[in-house]
Amino acid sequence: MGRRSRAGGRAARPPAAERDAIARGQLTPLAPGERPAALVVAAGVSLALAVANLALLVAGVEVEGTDPGPGGVLLFVGLMLLMAWGMWTARYWAVLGFQALLATSAVIAALSLLVASNLAALALCLGVLGLGGWLFWKLVRVLGRMKVPRPGS
Repeated sequence: MGRRSRAGGRAARPPAAERDAIARGQLTPLAPGERPAALVVAAGVSLALAVANLALLVAGVEVEGTDPGPGGVLLFVGLMLLMAWGMWTARYWAVLGFQALLATSAVIAALSLLVASNLAALALCLGVLGLGGWLFWKLVRVLGRMKVPRPGS
């Protein structure tokens, strides 16, 4: 029996640095005022989280039998509003911060799958994982485009 090569007949891949340079070369910088769909969705989610948390605080909703302190809720609402504004105006720090929130939510949702006790909990965890993961992935390209220098810069 003859020896087979490890590459399996596939073409050799270029080194990682070269692949990165090719990928960067394909990115176009965000035009002034341009808002990709993922950025608009992320800003909308951030705004919706702020409004929902504020409404729940005003309504006096308890979380697992305890009344959440208004200080923490208002801090979260302020942070979400700041991130919504930052993403709407295409600020790098806001998108990066929102991605950190998405990643943290995905990890918590994945761990919550271990203790999901009914179909509603399972659906919620899978929804957060699926939609949050999709939005995270779409924002990666947006972040890349934010960092590409404009021609003549």
